[in-house]
Amino acid sequence: MILPALSNALAARGYETLTPVQEAVTDPALSGSDLLVSAQTGSGKTVGFGLAIAPTLLGDEDRLPPAAAPLALIVAPTRELALQVMRELSWLYAEAGARLVTCVGGMDARDERRALERGAHIVVGTPGRLCDHINRGALDMTSLRAIVLDEADEMLDLGFREDLEFMLAAAPEDRRTLMFSATVPPMIAKLAEKFQRDAHRVTTLTGAKQHADIAYQALTVSPQDAEGAVINLLRYHDAQNAIVFANTRAMVARLTARLSNRGFAVVSLSGELSQSERTHALQAMRDGRARVCVATDVAARGIDLPNLDLVVHAELPTNSEGLLHRSGRTGRAGRKGISALIVPVKSANKAERLLKFAKITAEWTTPPTPEDIEAKDRERLLSDPVWSETPSETEGAFATELLALHSPEVIAAAYLRLYKSRWSAPEELSAPGTPAPARERSAFGPSRWFALSVGNNDRAEARWLLPLLCRVGNLDKSAIGAIRVQASETFVELAEAAVPGFMSALGDGGQLDEGISARALDKAPEFAPAPRADRPERSPRAPREDRPARSPREQKTSREHHAPRDSAPRPAPKPRPKPAGAPPAAMARAVEDGTVTPYRKPRSDAGDAPRPAKKPWSGDKPAGKPASKPFGKPAGDRKPGKPYGKAEGKPGSKPFGKPGAKSSDKPFDKPRARPAPRDAEPAAPRPNLAADTSKRFVPPGAAKKPGKPGAGKVPAGKPGAGKPKGKGAPPKARAGFGGTTPPKRGKP
Repeated sequence: MILPALSNALAARGYETLTPVQEAVTDPALSGSDLLVSAQTGSGKTVGFGLAIAPTLLGDEDRLPPAAAPLALIVAPTRELALQVMRELSWLYAEAGARLVTCVGGMDARDERRALERGAHIVVGTPGRLCDHINRGALDMTSLRAIVLDEADEMLDLGFREDLEFMLAAAPEDRRTLMFSATVPPMIAKLAEKFQRDAHRVTTLTGAKQHADIAYQALTVSPQDAEGAVINLLRYHDAQNAIVFANTRAMVARLTARLSNRGFAVVSLSGELSQSERTHALQAMRDGRARVCVATDVAARGIDLPNLDLVVHAELPTNSEGLLHRSGRTGRAGRKGISALIVPVKSANKAERLLKFAKITAEWTTPPTPEDIEAKDRERLLSDPVWSETPSETEGAFATELLALHSPEVIAAAYLRLYKSRWSAPEELSAPGTPAPARERSAFGPSRWFALSVGNNDRAEARWLLPLLCRVGNLDKSAIGAIRVQASETFVELAEAAVPGFMSALGDGGQLDEGISARALDKAPEFAPAPRADRPERSPRAPREDRPARSPREQKTSREHHAPRDSAPRPAPKPRPKPAGAPPAAMARAVEDGTVTPYRKPRSDAGDAPRPAKKPWSGDKPAGKPASKPFGKPAGDRKPGKPYGKAEGKPGSKPFGKPGAKSSDKPFDKPRARPAPRDAEPAAPRPNLAADTSKRFVPPGAAKKPGKPGAGKVPAGKPGAGKPKGKGAPPKARAGFGGTTPPKRGKP
């Protein structure tokens, strides 16, 4: 049952009869029921579900109420298909006063949100963008009466299962759910069982041959003629709209550039284009500004171009499903179409498998030849309807003028030349299986030989000599002939016409580059085979059975012969001889002379006595033993027992981390000091810098001796003498910090 508003739109569009799937879904018995529809590609499913949901949206009315919350939601897998559905439903519901809004990726979501706020009857979109609007509260699902999933199998293949389940769960329970799919795999059946109520199964698939309105052709070509075959096919059929499929974006760009250079009105369609660029390309095909579309499989589903009569597979699809969806762009809604596969000789078996799995019978032939194309052009010219039209008054007057100036033969020839100038010349194709012709090099002509002073011994190679000759000798690549690299020199052949310029560029010295000179030869040189590098002669390999057996390696044993690592105690390291070193008193002079680095400990007096084995580390060190070694022993200008960084007036504090050491211990991290020579006089004591409050730390040795209360300055805010609360007690930590408390500045 078709409502009057929609039947009028169909009549205005030129629909005389409905397709099988359209008749099935408009059955009055199925009105108000959930549907699971499977139909072939190009069977008119878009108009079909538009007619199916009309009674649910309109009821008994001829027009829809004012737009508010959406009444229907159409979900499509791709942006192009969603926009196409919107265009089809726009003219179908034009008399019903429907307001349609699209929500697809790649468009401005803010514009879509404002359109939804103004109200809509039908919303068409892709799963991701629709879910986004639902989550943001922009799409109100409370008034929804029908949901349509177009190409449901494709949406599941693209990973939209969770989005579909989310939308179906957010919709009212009493809505209608219509699923349209080319096939019904188990995932679709499970989804229908979960979200549909007593769904009716509608199928228009028969056991007949797939795509009965499409004539399949398999064109066998040589690999080097694949692109030329595409050009000849387009020229031969001269289709109003044609689409050429390739597998990669790079191939799409290559074919687009070549067809454009040959004069075809061509656009491209691939995943690297923005949504705006895709929309403009498809609109150019619909308007007639472009007649050829080169695309990847992004256009294999859902794209409906009017008057698309030819589909060319420039590269074979990866599977039979891709072949069917590509070919399904033509032969739609009762129109006839041609699907041509360009099959290189090496890919013939793959093409046969694709056709077999798709249950398609194709005609195996060869691409059109230039003669076939010329004959087809003559046929189209003679059958052109322009010959049967009556010329207008202006055209008749101009024709009379032309006849007065030229003979009819001249006028006809001129018209023929103008007619042929509209088209590109066809390609000359070789027979299938013919190998690519080898590039023949023309004769070099008169030449002269030059010798360069570099050869194999100098690792000379033609790949770097050629650009050197062109750059320094002011030569063109075509003026250089053979380059023969010998042991000690290299012979180069130059064209006779280029020799004067080459000699003038070299000058009197003949220097081509640093260390490379060139000299002219009177005659062609005699070439000797390049000497091989010196290598010993290899004796012929004996047969495998005659080879001597390899001796077992004694150092390698099987893993099971090794004892476990923990089964025996680990032996102590072997003692190493310790060279005689300078006594500790001479360390300063050794460091000054550069004999010993400051990081090396002084050698003992034992000379070459062996070093004892290391003892296990113990945290308790005997009293009096230095806690750490200084980088270099000072020459007596500093007092021992003062750790680096110790605050003035805090005597008795021990180095950080060594609470058990005495005050005479060596500093923890003493800075390097340039020691004085042994025979030098004692250095004068350094001035006391404690009075300078800008100094955070006082150099070791400059403070008073420990144990004398009141002798040193006490940091401000610390009452009493500077004695520690316990022997070896570490400094107090500042609140909120992990380090020690530095001395505070201020008055004592």
